[in-house]
Amino acid sequence: MIQVTVTPAMGKRLIGKGMVAHPSIQRVLAKGTLTIIGGSTNGYVAEEILASIGYEGFNRIGFRRGLTVAPGTKAPEMDFPGDIVIQDGKVVLSSSIFEIGPKMGPGDVVLKGGNAFDVRRQPAVQIGSNVGGTALAAVSAVIGTRVELIVPIGMEKRVFGDVYELALLTNAQDGKGPGYFPLPGTIFTEIDAIRLLTGAEATMISAGGVYGAEGAIWLVINGTKEQVKNAAALVKSVAEEPLCEA
Repeated sequence: MIQVTVTPAMGKRLIGKGMVAHPSIQRVLAKGTLTIIGGSTNGYVAEEILASIGYEGFNRIGFRRGLTVAPGTKAPEMDFPGDIVIQDGKVVLSSSIFEIGPKMGPGDVVLKGGNAFDVRRQPAVQIGSNVGGTALAAVSAVIGTRVELIVPIGMEKRVFGDVYELALLTNAQDGKGPGYFPLPGTIFTEIDAIRLLTGAEATMISAGGVYGAEGAIWLVINGTKEQVKNAAALVKSVAEEPLCEA
C-alpha cells in the first residue's frame, strides 16, 4: 500500500490518460463518432486522445465555453476552436455537439465535463445558458439516438447531497445564478483512471492543501506489488503537471 497526493491538474492529466484506454473510446476510435465537448478537463482528454491517433496541432488553451475561477479573477478571453469530433479515427474540424449530435447513433460516444457528482456517482453540470447549452445537446443525443455519455470529472467536484435534490434547490423560481442539471452519464475520475491503467485500487482518504495543492486529494493505493508499483509510476509521471490554464 502507498499514499499519494494528486492535485486537480494532475488529476486532469490522469483522467486524460485513462480515457485513452477506456474500452468505449478504443471502440469508437476504430469505428464510430466521438465528440469531445469543450471544457477544462476535456482539454486534457482531447490532448491525450488526439496524440494517441497521431493528430497534431490541438491546443487545449481556450478549449472551453464556461469556466469557474476565483472570486475577483477574470479569465483571459479566448477564441473557442469548436468541439473535437473524431469519425472513424479521423478528426473533423470546426464542428460542435450542436451540429454533430443529431447525426450520432448507437455505439457513438460523447464526452461532456461536469461540475459535481454525488455518492451514487451521478454527475451534474451548471448551465449558464437559458436553453440548456451543450448539456442539453448532449442529452438529446443520448436519449434520442442512444449515444453513450461519459463525464470525465475530478474528485474535487464531489458533493454530499443527491444531485437531483440539489437541482430542485438550485433551480428554485426565486433563485439566481447558473442552472443545475443532472446528467444521464457515467463518470470517469482519477480513481477510475488508476484502476483502468494499473489494476490497482485507489481510495480517497483526505483532501485539500495550499501552495498549489488547493483541491488536491490524498489517495491510498492497494493492489499487488506490481500494480502498486505501476500506480506509483503513473502518479509520478504527472507529478510536475503545472497549474491548469484554460
